[in-house]
Amino acid sequence: MDFLSSSFVFTVFSVILAFSILWILARKSQKKYEKKKYHPIGGTVFNQLLNFNRLHHYMTDLAGKHRTYRLISLFRSEIYTSDPANVEYMLKTNFENYGKGEYNYNILRDLLGDGIFTVDGDKWRQQRKVSSYEFSTKVLRDFSSVVFRKNAAKLAHVLSEASNSNQTKNIQDLFMKSTLDSIFKVAFGVELDSMCGSSEEGRNFSHAFDDSSAMTLWRYVDLSWQIKKYLNIGSEALLKKNIEVVDSFVYKLIHSKIEQMHNPHDNSSIKKDDILSRFLQVTETDPKYLRDIILNFIIAGKDTTAASLSWFIYVLCKHPEVQEKVAQEVKDAMSITDITNFNELADSISEEALEKMPYLHAAITETLRLYPAVPVDAKICFSDDTLPDGFSVRKGDMVSYLPYAMGRMKLIWGDDTEEYKPERWLDENGEFRKESPFKFTAFQAGPRICLGKEFAYRQMKIFSAVLLRCFEFKLSDEKKPVNYRTMINLHIDGGLHAGPWIRLGKDFAYRQMKIVSMALLRFFHFKLADETQNVTYKTMFTLHIDGGLHLRAISRT
Repeated sequence: MDFLSSSFVFTVFSVILAFSILWILARKSQKKYEKKKYHPIGGTVFNQLLNFNRLHHYMTDLAGKHRTYRLISLFRSEIYTSDPANVEYMLKTNFENYGKGEYNYNILRDLLGDGIFTVDGDKWRQQRKVSSYEFSTKVLRDFSSVVFRKNAAKLAHVLSEASNSNQTKNIQDLFMKSTLDSIFKVAFGVELDSMCGSSEEGRNFSHAFDDSSAMTLWRYVDLSWQIKKYLNIGSEALLKKNIEVVDSFVYKLIHSKIEQMHNPHDNSSIKKDDILSRFLQVTETDPKYLRDIILNFIIAGKDTTAASLSWFIYVLCKHPEVQEKVAQEVKDAMSITDITNFNELADSISEEALEKMPYLHAAITETLRLYPAVPVDAKICFSDDTLPDGFSVRKGDMVSYLPYAMGRMKLIWGDDTEEYKPERWLDENGEFRKESPFKFTAFQAGPRICLGKEFAYRQMKIFSAVLLRCFEFKLSDEKKPVNYRTMINLHIDGGLHAGPWIRLGKDFAYRQMKIVSMALLRFFHFKLADETQNVTYKTMFTLHIDGGLHLRAISRT
């Protein structure tokens, strides 16, 4: 990322100075902490800066040495835990003492405002209450399923064209566009159609939002971000420009929706099933408030699902035996056998069919264990406390749990923790087996558990069922390393380039060859016309017999 290079040059002097101060503070605090029991020091925030491009690897390495550790900062300790007991205590047992706080709010508010992911207290409870009701309604479930099936079919058409022309595609980019189309339709009733590239505004918004997400996360390790924001230089100047693009698009959308809702000649708008329309009916219409809700829904419904689907296709490419097993389960679970078009296939994926796909559910969940959409989740401690591991934390400390590192901990998952094994999620009857949400933290837990969990699973399963029923995926370059981009969500850096090879033609070809062979062999047996003549191939794109195959057909009657 270019903005990171310029930011690094600008901040290197202040970081070196801060690093020296940090180690002095660390040594002093270590002596002070000897009187109490505090978590071991793993380093300083300067180490995070140095390891920013491999941040989750770095924190996983530290978690392997200390299940919970501290990084020294200028103003507070930053505590990182991969201990399920600590996670449960933070997210459930003593929930009220751990929240976003002013520190996280100040970092996130330029992008996400007063949305549900940045606030505490009454603001959070009000949004949670309204959102919880909406996500529990059958209306939203049915409406969203229709949208997901439609966009899955549209994506299959794009991949079919690529397969027919023997092209590889950036699968992550396609998922980002498709999930953006889906979340805009479900949440705001808007046909964005970024999948087909018909909306330049939509593409600009998507790019600006992704870059804003990356630059917002950069603030956590950039000690000078507030100075740069004040001076409007470096990464902060670029973040400001990107947020202006985001805001322009979103406010335009909000004003259009408000006009529809207040148009006396457009009564149909009152019956709309999208979330924004429903919010407008039950709460205030302040554009800033609605803007914040919209962007929080987008980061929850677009980036997380698209990134998870991308990692899912990646692990299936690395484990073709799992890919085949999932594809077979999908085929067996669906009532339709002869597929004439992708829309018909997508429409046949009912709730009942999805319930018959426990292995698909397990394979997606195993992907989320190793590649959680949100790899780090930070809270602020509001008052002095002691965690279940016996170590103390102080008021103002940042306490984060690490879904990415936790998915790789032998103490949690066993010696095979690095292996991709969907079977670990299935019981002896092949049915899906849940794990504690404080052990499998991909969707948070406790009062802040992800409202869209079932919503996300349904979308991922519908997309996966359509695509794996129709295509076989292979990486375009098996030797090229695949890594994440350090941002709020776990995106694949540079995208995922894979070849979708059409699977439907294989079934069709086998069926045709078997029918023809059965009909011929039922009535005839065959002999070569000349047993002494050599039979060889003709060098072409397909393997033809040179000169044809001359046979004698002898009746079996």
